Amino acid sequence: MAIFANDRTRVVVQGITGRDGSFHTRQMIEYGTKVVAGVTPGKGGQKFEGKVPIFDTVAQAVSEEGATASVIYVPAAFAAGAICEAADSGIELIVCISEGIPVLDMLKATRYVADNGARLIGPNCPGMISAGQAKLGIIPGQIVQPGPIGVVSRSGTLTYEVVWKLTRAGLGQSSCIGIGGDPVIGTNFIDCLDAFEEDDETEAIVLIGEIGGTDEQNAARHIKEKISKPVAGFVAGQTAPPGRRMGHAGAIISGSSGTAAEKIATFEENGVQVAARPADMPDILKRVLNA
Repeated sequence: MAIFANDRTRVVVQGITGRDGSFHTRQMIEYGTKVVAGVTPGKGGQKFEGKVPIFDTVAQAVSEEGATASVIYVPAAFAAGAICEAADSGIELIVCISEGIPVLDMLKATRYVADNGARLIGPNCPGMISAGQAKLGIIPGQIVQPGPIGVVSRSGTLTYEVVWKLTRAGLGQSSCIGIGGDPVIGTNFIDCLDAFEEDDETEAIVLIGEIGGTDEQNAARHIKEKISKPVAGFVAGQTAPPGRRMGHAGAIISGSSGTAAEKIATFEENGVQVAARPADMPDILKRVLNA
């Protein structure tokens, strides 16, 4: 099985005619994702690659093509509006790849999404992939294979590295979710942990965190209290200097709060086995699965 998206998910791409949107739409279609529509205001009536109908609004894509999920590739200035439009149109799952969206815009957008009963993944994230079923975003399809490991990560590139190492070790994945590293995001670690816990075919979970904030500490305590499946963790940024943002807008530490050492200690206190390096993740998972 999978979480959030599967082979029945019907996808509309907002920004389908842009450089990034068109490139990654081709990749999603090649993977087997059901891309049923695209949206670019002013280009309604055209077709992408001669096959996928393009509409002026998301509401039209929902009404005419039955879209249930959206992937957003639009500039930061318009991305929050695109998120709200998708939620307002009845889209159930919204994946926003766009980066650089102002925090105030995202505070408004995440509230609007929640009020409309939708789920937002991102922004500033690689999206998600349910192995062998659907790819919504930019995670390379060739590095995944179906299997029992659920992956959730704040880091896009580390997601790719860990997934590739799992695949090479014969440990396939159910779904891989990149939640994004901005200060305000739609879906967090705990949301994904709970979804993997409910998925019958996910047997173990990989959680990839990074410095900054307290999301990993909150997730660690939730794992101890609510998650019965084994969880292996990794924390990026172990050599980062305090007070300096490293990569993601949310990856900044102040004093002892948000440091890699603090997060690793909290993981271990709550029963999460922590890998010293991404390369160690397959060995840890094999041990916990065979325990």
